[in-house]
Amino acid sequence: MNTSIPFVDLKAQHTPLRAEIDAAIAKVIDTCSFILGPQVAAFEKSFAAFVGADTAIGVSDGLDALTLALRAADVGPGDEVILPANTFIATALAATQAGARVVPVDCNPRTWEIDVAAVAAAITPRTKAIMPVHLYGMAADMDPILSIARTHGLAVVEDAAQAHGTQYKGRPCGSFGTAAGFSFYPGKNLGACGDGGMVVTSDPRIADRVRSMRNYGQRAKYEHVEKGGNSRLDTIQAVILDIKLRHLPAWNAARAAHAAHYRELLAGVGDLRFQEQDPNSSHIYHLMVVETSHREALQKHLKADGVDTGIHYPNPVHLQQAYLDLGYRKGSFPVSERLAGRIFSLPMFAELTEQQIEHACNSVKSYFAAVGSARAA
Repeated sequence: MNTSIPFVDLKAQHTPLRAEIDAAIAKVIDTCSFILGPQVAAFEKSFAAFVGADTAIGVSDGLDALTLALRAADVGPGDEVILPANTFIATALAATQAGARVVPVDCNPRTWEIDVAAVAAAITPRTKAIMPVHLYGMAADMDPILSIARTHGLAVVEDAAQAHGTQYKGRPCGSFGTAAGFSFYPGKNLGACGDGGMVVTSDPRIADRVRSMRNYGQRAKYEHVEKGGNSRLDTIQAVILDIKLRHLPAWNAARAAHAAHYRELLAGVGDLRFQEQDPNSSHIYHLMVVETSHREALQKHLKADGVDTGIHYPNPVHLQQAYLDLGYRKGSFPVSERLAGRIFSLPMFAELTEQQIEHACNSVKSYFAAVGSARAA
């Protein structure tokens, strides 16, 4: 067996779909429907149905999806947006690009999702929106978040960039808030062959505004009702994503099975700790994240055994240089900071084999066995 295990293997996903994807791209080229062609509308309809929302609007990437969703919800200068410190920086950048102040809060020490009590404590008269992140493929605890939002009259914009198919209490993520933003970055569970994103909403006013803002603020050609931009989803990416969407439930199920295998083989090994499963949420395992005090040494050991890994994310938002102006410092959000120094991600993609998972787990076990032997000596 080839013991070189990539972190993500996009070629393994694309190879069986190549003929179908090539034919779909050729049709776009033949018809020259490159910008907002009918295939974009077809994919938007399919994705809205998949998420359980009334409307989906294709945009250029996940960051634009979140930014446009916030702007459409009337978030702007002088407003505050509450979001988790433990997230990819795009969550914060969306609030910044909408003109609002970023208000990070800590995460739950068990589930690693946004801490609901911290959200409630962070609300001020300037709070305009809450941005829960469905982190790593598991849902944030939406019921209490929505309750807080209703009490204070706040918008809820879900960052669903890692949650294509995740369900909370049997309902798809992306269908709960005022709007939600999805990313189709190539490594996502539903990934394009380039950049892409989607705003989903069941609010007609939000949908109309996003549709206008993604296309120069137009209501009709050359009739610009607001200062928009160019944030359109390419037709070629839309046809690729529409093909892949049909396979997504099976891919998500495969990821969940792989995660169960990892958890079984690594139970009780060293000081490894997994993200605790919220019983209200499914998990599509965009990432297979573990926590350990041995991160750097263990990653080095795995690399020597041909196992590629990643870190998601090594710096929480408030300690990024770009956000030092917020005035937070080390110690402000201890749970997020602890995780940032201890978590790393094992290989995870639908096409992983049992043998690959077992090789990775055996490598982890051999590392901790050597550490135990060294201590005993």
